[in-house]
Amino acid sequence: MKNIIITGASRGIGYELSKLLANEGHQVLALSRNEKPIIALQHQNIHAFSFDISNLKDLEKMTDYISSTWKQVDVLINNAGKLLNKPFSEISTQDFEEVYKVNVFGVAEITRLVLPFMKSGSHVVTVSSMGGIQGSMKFPGLAAYSSSKGAVITLSELLAEEYKESGIAFNVLALGAVQTEMLEEAFPGYQAPLTATEMANYIKEFSLTGNTFYNGKVLQVSSSTP
Repeated sequence: MKNIIITGASRGIGYELSKLLANEGHQVLALSRNEKPIIALQHQNIHAFSFDISNLKDLEKMTDYISSTWKQVDVLINNAGKLLNKPFSEISTQDFEEVYKVNVFGVAEITRLVLPFMKSGSHVVTVSSMGGIQGSMKFPGLAAYSSSKGAVITLSELLAEEYKESGIAFNVLALGAVQTEMLEEAFPGYQAPLTATEMANYIKEFSLTGNTFYNGKVLQVSSSTP
């Protein structure tokens, strides 16, 4: 059984993923700003506390938990994300910073802090978006969000190269539309082809086995074209 960290665990894909992995017997550290939904599960394999990926004290609380309780981390799933749907002409520098604090800087910092607890065979999975893929279909209003998702793709490719001698794998899943609360908030009324549970099942399997087959790769997980 593995020790697995999941960010953005209070709802949607992260919430379903936490349940699926815990039910299989893995130890899950489920991190999100709103810890109540996860704590309400009262699952013996899930530990949760309120966690803001851009807050230094919360990051320290995470490393304290790992060092005192687990000692090592087998899988890190960077799932937390901030979505902004706003015309580019109205996006302020602060708007950009808030999106990047979660989607890029937060991912970089949590990965940096967790890496010392990982060993050969460990896997860092970062959830990105088809919007971050060069040449993919783009949508108005997503300048901050999609550009941030492109940034973490490049970050993961660089980390795979920098840590290639360590045996730790870094991979990215660029997701298409999934029916989650975040999608509904950004695009009210839109119906995605996949549910959060369906995507969580895919990510679960990939996080546990994908590092055997991939490193430094971006997999496009989308059932629609283009």
